[in-house]
Amino acid sequence: MTNVMEAENVKLNYGKYEALHGITLAFPDRKLTALIGPSGCGKSTFLRCLNRMNDDIDNIKIRGRITLEGKNIYDHHLDLVALRKRVGMVFQQPTPFPFSVYDNVAYGLRVAGVRDKDLIDQRVEESLKQAAIWEETKDNLQRNAMAFSGGQQQRICIARALAIRPEVVLLDEPTSALDPISSAEIEETLTGLKQKYTFIMVTHNLQQASRVADQVAFLMDGNLIEVGTTEEMFMAPKKEITSNYLNGRFG
Repeated sequence: MTNVMEAENVKLNYGKYEALHGITLAFPDRKLTALIGPSGCGKSTFLRCLNRMNDDIDNIKIRGRITLEGKNIYDHHLDLVALRKRVGMVFQQPTPFPFSVYDNVAYGLRVAGVRDKDLIDQRVEESLKQAAIWEETKDNLQRNAMAFSGGQQQRICIARALAIRPEVVLLDEPTSALDPISSAEIEETLTGLKQKYTFIMVTHNLQQASRVADQVAFLMDGNLIEVGTTEEMFMAPKKEITSNYLNGRFG
Protein backbone atom coordinates (compact mmCIF):
# COMPACT_ATOMS: atom_id res chain seq x y z
CA MET A 1 0.00 0.00 0.00
CA THR A 2 1.43 3.39 -0.98
CA ASN A 3 1.58 6.23 1.50
CA VAL A 4 0.72 9.63 0.04
CA MET A 5 1.89 11.54 3.15
CA GLU A 6 4.32 10.72 5.94
CA ALA A 7 5.21 12.46 9.17
CA GLU A 8 8.54 11.62 10.73
CA ASN A 9 9.43 12.60 14.33
CA VAL A 10 7.29 15.76 14.19
CA LYS A 11 7.73 18.02 17.22
CA LEU A 12 5.99 21.33 17.75
CA ASN A 13 6.73 24.03 20.31
CA TYR A 14 4.71 27.05 21.36
CA GLY A 15 7.60 29.04 22.82
CA LYS A 16 9.19 26.72 25.40
CA TYR A 17 6.13 24.47 25.64
CA GLU A 18 6.39 21.32 23.51
CA ALA A 19 2.90 20.31 22.33
CA LEU A 20 3.89 17.45 19.99
CA HIS A 21 6.63 15.07 21.09
CA GLY A 22 7.91 13.37 17.96
CA ILE A 23 5.02 11.92 15.96
CA THR A 24 5.79 9.43 13.20
CA LEU A 25 2.79 8.40 11.14
CA ALA A 26 2.13 7.39 7.52
CA PHE A 27 -1.10 8.04 5.63
CA PRO A 28 -2.11 5.41 3.05
CA ASP A 29 -3.29 6.62 -0.35
CA ARG A 30 -7.08 6.74 -0.84
CA LYS A 31 -7.87 5.68 2.71
CA LEU A 32 -9.38 7.59 5.62
CA THR A 33 -7.19 7.93 8.71
CA ALA A 34 -8.95 9.03 11.90
CA LEU A 35 -6.96 10.84 14.60
CA ILE A 36 -8.56 10.18 17.98
CA GLY A 37 -7.71 11.06 21.58
CA PRO A 38 -8.91 13.20 24.51
CA SER A 39 -9.34 16.97 24.21
CA GLY A 40 -6.05 18.84 24.16
CA CYS A 41 -4.00 15.80 23.12
CA GLY A 42 -2.61 17.49 19.98
CA LYS A 43 -4.87 16.02 17.25
CA SER A 44 -5.85 19.32 15.62
CA THR A 45 -2.39 20.82 16.16
CA PHE A 46 -0.86 17.86 14.34
CA LEU A 47 -3.51 17.98 11.57
CA ARG A 48 -2.69 21.64 10.94
CA CYS A 49 0.99 20.78 10.51
CA LEU A 50 0.03 18.73 7.45
CA ASN A 51 -0.78 21.79 5.32
CA ARG A 52 1.22 24.30 7.35
CA MET A 53 -1.80 26.02 8.88
CA ASN A 54 0.28 26.53 12.05
CA ASP A 55 2.77 28.72 10.17
CA ASP A 56 0.79 31.86 10.96
CA ILE A 57 0.98 31.40 14.75
CA ASP A 58 3.60 33.49 16.56
CA ASN A 59 6.44 31.87 18.45
CA ILE A 60 5.89 28.43 16.97
CA LYS A 61 8.65 26.00 16.03
CA ILE A 62 8.14 22.78 14.10
CA ARG A 63 10.83 20.13 13.76
CA GLY A 64 10.92 16.77 12.03
CA ARG A 65 9.83 16.03 8.49
CA ILE A 66 6.48 15.82 6.70
CA THR A 67 6.47 14.62 3.11
CA LEU A 68 3.81 14.68 0.41
CA GLU A 69 4.67 12.10 -2.23
CA GLY A 70 8.25 12.10 -0.98
CA LYS A 71 8.78 15.91 -1.00
CA ASN A 72 9.31 17.78 2.27
CA ILE A 73 6.43 20.24 2.69
CA TYR A 74 8.55 22.39 5.04
CA ASP A 75 11.18 23.00 2.37
CA HIS A 76 11.97 26.76 2.21
CA HIS A 77 11.35 26.84 -1.55
CA LEU A 78 7.89 25.32 -1.28
CA ASP A 79 4.97 27.34 -2.66
CA LEU A 80 2.34 27.40 0.14
CA VAL A 81 -0.54 28.12 -2.25
CA ALA A 82 0.46 25.09 -4.33
CA LEU A 83 0.67 22.94 -1.17
CA ARG A 84 -2.80 23.95 0.00
CA LYS A 85 -4.15 23.18 -3.45
CA ARG A 86 -2.86 19.63 -3.00
CA VAL A 87 -3.82 19.35 0.68
CA GLY A 88 -7.30 20.82 1.22
CA MET A 89 -9.00 21.51 4.53
CA VAL A 90 -12.54 21.35 5.94
CA PHE A 91 -13.06 22.92 9.38
CA GLN A 92 -15.16 22.05 12.41
CA GLN A 93 -17.74 24.80 11.88
CA PRO A 94 -19.12 25.00 8.33
CA THR A 95 -17.32 27.98 6.77
CA PRO A 96 -19.00 28.86 3.45
CA PHE A 97 -18.13 32.28 2.07
CA PRO A 98 -21.03 34.76 2.15
CA PHE A 99 -21.82 34.40 -1.52
CA SER A 100 -23.52 31.95 -3.88
CA VAL A 101 -23.09 28.18 -3.82
CA TYR A 102 -21.60 28.38 -7.32
CA ASP A 103 -19.05 31.04 -6.36
CA ASN A 104 -18.09 29.14 -3.19
CA VAL A 105 -17.24 25.99 -5.12
CA ALA A 106 -15.59 27.91 -7.98
CA TYR A 107 -13.50 30.01 -5.58
CA GLY A 108 -10.35 27.86 -5.47
CA LEU A 109 -10.36 27.38 -9.24
CA ARG A 110 -10.51 31.13 -9.84
CA VAL A 111 -7.73 31.75 -7.31
CA ALA A 112 -5.68 29.14 -9.20
CA GLY A 113 -6.19 31.19 -12.39
CA VAL A 114 -8.82 29.02 -14.12
CA ARG A 115 -10.85 31.26 -16.46
CA ASP A 116 -12.57 28.68 -18.67
CA LYS A 117 -16.25 29.00 -17.74
CA ASP A 118 -17.18 25.58 -19.16
CA LEU A 119 -14.46 23.93 -17.07
CA ILE A 120 -15.57 25.82 -13.94
CA ASP A 121 -19.22 24.84 -14.58
CA GLN A 122 -18.19 21.21 -14.99
CA ARG A 123 -16.04 21.20 -11.81
CA VAL A 124 -18.76 22.90 -9.75
CA GLU A 125 -21.30 20.27 -10.79
CA GLU A 126 -18.89 17.35 -10.35
CA SER A 127 -17.77 18.53 -6.91
CA LEU A 128 -21.29 19.15 -5.64
CA LYS A 129 -22.25 15.67 -6.86
CA GLN A 130 -19.21 14.13 -5.14
CA ALA A 131 -20.12 15.91 -1.91
CA ALA A 132 -23.71 14.60 -2.24
CA ILE A 133 -25.23 18.09 -2.26
CA TRP A 134 -26.00 18.54 -5.98
CA GLU A 135 -29.67 17.53 -5.78
CA GLU A 136 -30.30 20.09 -3.03
CA THR A 137 -28.43 22.92 -4.77
CA LYS A 138 -28.72 22.40 -8.55
CA ASP A 139 -31.75 24.70 -8.84
CA ASN A 140 -30.30 27.19 -6.33
CA LEU A 141 -26.69 27.66 -7.42
CA GLN A 142 -27.00 31.45 -7.16
CA ARG A 143 -28.49 31.30 -3.66
CA ASN A 144 -26.25 32.46 -0.80
CA ALA A 145 -24.52 29.37 0.62
CA MET A 146 -25.15 30.65 4.14
CA ALA A 147 -28.91 30.29 3.62
CA PHE A 148 -28.61 26.48 3.70
CA SER A 149 -28.70 24.26 6.79
CA GLY A 150 -25.49 23.49 8.73
CA GLY A 151 -25.17 20.01 7.23
CA GLN A 152 -25.72 21.34 3.72
CA GLN A 153 -23.19 24.13 4.33
CA GLN A 154 -20.59 21.57 5.43
CA ARG A 155 -21.14 19.51 2.27
CA ILE A 156 -20.79 22.73 0.20
CA CYS A 157 -17.46 23.27 2.00
CA ILE A 158 -16.42 19.70 1.14
CA ALA A 159 -17.37 20.39 -2.52
CA ARG A 160 -15.28 23.58 -2.40
CA ALA A 161 -12.29 21.58 -1.12
CA LEU A 162 -12.76 18.91 -3.83
CA ALA A 163 -13.15 21.35 -6.75
CA ILE A 164 -9.40 21.97 -6.96
CA ARG A 165 -8.75 18.20 -7.08
CA PRO A 166 -6.56 17.86 -3.97
CA GLU A 167 -4.64 14.68 -3.26
CA VAL A 168 -5.36 14.89 0.48
CA VAL A 169 -8.27 16.43 2.38
CA LEU A 170 -7.86 17.32 6.07
CA LEU A 171 -11.04 17.28 8.17
CA ASP A 172 -11.03 18.89 11.61
CA GLU A 173 -14.04 17.37 13.40
CA PRO A 174 -16.25 18.02 10.36
CA THR A 175 -19.48 16.83 12.01
CA SER A 176 -19.13 18.00 15.63
CA ALA A 177 -21.30 21.09 15.03
CA LEU A 178 -23.99 19.10 13.20
CA ASP A 179 -27.10 17.14 14.19
CA PRO A 180 -27.04 13.29 13.94
CA ILE A 181 -28.84 13.18 10.56
CA SER A 182 -26.46 15.69 8.95
CA SER A 183 -23.49 13.87 10.53
CA ALA A 184 -24.66 10.58 9.02
CA GLU A 185 -24.95 12.26 5.59
CA ILE A 186 -21.37 13.58 5.85
CA GLU A 187 -20.12 10.12 6.90
CA GLU A 188 -21.87 8.54 3.92
CA THR A 189 -20.34 11.19 1.63
CA LEU A 190 -16.82 10.50 2.96
CA THR A 191 -17.24 6.74 2.62
CA GLY A 192 -18.21 7.20 -1.04
CA LEU A 193 -15.23 9.50 -1.73
CA LYS A 194 -12.45 7.31 -0.28
CA GLN A 195 -11.87 5.65 -3.64
CA LYS A 196 -10.68 9.00 -5.03
CA TYR A 197 -9.13 10.96 -2.16
CA THR A 198 -6.97 10.47 0.91
CA PHE A 199 -8.70 11.78 4.04
CA ILE A 200 -7.16 12.59 7.42
CA MET A 201 -9.84 13.34 9.99
CA VAL A 202 -9.77 14.49 13.60
CA THR A 203 -12.80 13.16 15.47
CA HIS A 204 -13.93 12.93 19.09
CA ASN A 205 -16.63 10.49 18.06
CA LEU A 206 -15.28 6.96 18.44
CA GLN A 207 -18.32 5.39 16.79
CA GLN A 208 -17.75 7.64 13.80
CA ALA A 209 -14.09 6.58 13.61
CA SER A 210 -15.13 2.92 13.72
CA ARG A 211 -17.65 3.47 10.91
CA VAL A 212 -15.67 5.52 8.39
CA ALA A 213 -11.93 5.07 9.05
CA ASP A 214 -9.56 2.56 7.46
CA GLN A 215 -6.73 3.47 9.85
CA VAL A 216 -6.96 4.89 13.38
CA ALA A 217 -4.21 6.75 15.25
CA PHE A 218 -4.59 7.35 19.02
CA LEU A 219 -2.85 10.45 20.39
CA MET A 220 -2.46 11.46 24.00
CA ASP A 221 -0.52 14.32 25.63
CA GLY A 222 1.17 15.13 22.31
CA ASN A 223 2.38 11.55 21.75
CA LEU A 224 1.26 8.96 19.21
CA ILE A 225 0.33 6.04 21.45
CA GLU A 226 -0.79 3.50 18.86
CA VAL A 227 -1.84 3.21 15.22
CA GLY A 228 -3.46 0.36 13.32
CA THR A 229 -6.30 -0.65 11.04
CA THR A 230 -9.71 0.24 12.42
CA GLU A 231 -10.44 -3.42 13.14
CA GLU A 232 -7.14 -3.90 15.00
CA MET A 233 -7.60 -0.76 17.08
CA PHE A 234 -11.19 -1.43 18.10
CA MET A 235 -11.06 -5.22 18.45
CA ALA A 236 -7.52 -5.85 19.72
CA PRO A 237 -5.56 -2.72 20.69
CA LYS A 238 -1.99 -3.51 21.70
CA LYS A 239 -1.79 -1.10 24.63
CA GLU A 240 -3.89 -1.03 27.77
CA ILE A 241 -4.21 2.78 27.68
CA THR A 242 -5.71 2.56 24.17
CA SER A 243 -8.20 -0.04 25.35
CA ASN A 244 -9.12 2.13 28.35
CA TYR A 245 -9.74 5.15 26.12
CA LEU A 246 -11.77 3.19 23.55
CA ASN A 247 -13.88 1.69 26.34
CA GLY A 248 -14.68 5.11 27.78
CA ARG A 249 -12.65 4.81 30.97
CA PHE A 250 -11.31 8.32 30.43
CA GLY A 251 -11.35 11.13 27.86
